Amino acid sequence: MGRDGSADGAGVQWSLVIPVKALARAKSRLTDAAGDAVRPGLALAFAQDTVAAALDCPEVRDVAVVTDDPLAGRELSALGALILADEPAGGLNAALAHGAAAVRFRRPGAAVAALNADLPALRPAELERVLRAAGEFPRSFLADAAGIGTTLLAAGPGRELGPAFGVDSRRRHLASGAVELAPGAVDSVRQDVDTGADLRAALALGAGARTVAAVGALPLRALSSGCGY
Repeated sequence: MGRDGSADGAGVQWSLVIPVKALARAKSRLTDAAGDAVRPGLALAFAQDTVAAALDCPEVRDVAVVTDDPLAGRELSALGALILADEPAGGLNAALAHGAAAVRFRRPGAAVAALNADLPALRPAELERVLRAAGEFPRSFLADAAGIGTTLLAAGPGRELGPAFGVDSRRRHLASGAVELAPGAVDSVRQDVDTGADLRAALALGAGARTVAAVGALPLRALSSGCGY
């Protein structure tokens, strides 16, 4: 019953690991829609709304953010996240493995889940549904809205996270033995933002206050359907 988001996995307290790239380099595919001057602020707003929603989820014990960006570190720490330096500096999967190891150094046997930082419409109740489903399996993941990537990868106590994010990560996580979760009505956990079309979809779901404010700084032309949206 874990796949349908039932209460079977209730009671597991998760530590989330959220990676945040240097803001100046983040979300480069949004450049056409937002421009380089606004894009870093959008990336930060996405991360802030993601972390704030995650910390409001009853299944989440704590959130560790792996980043070397000073501004992101300060802002996300102020929300209550633990900030970890990206010591491996070896890319996304190395950062996630480092974050999971740091969490388990502090709390051996922790249930750990990697969560994307670009989920600006994230709803705590929907994340709760996903994590309860994940609690039924040693290792599991949730595909993104496009059905190609991954927005969440979970590993129960004593299980290695084994992140394989990047191009075609859904296929790679399946091949690694992780169970694909399929709870209903969790669109906000699936809707990551890489393009203008993704951002429009997140706004339609109901993005967080910081993202809405950041989008308000975009030129009117950037919000037209002819400019990447």
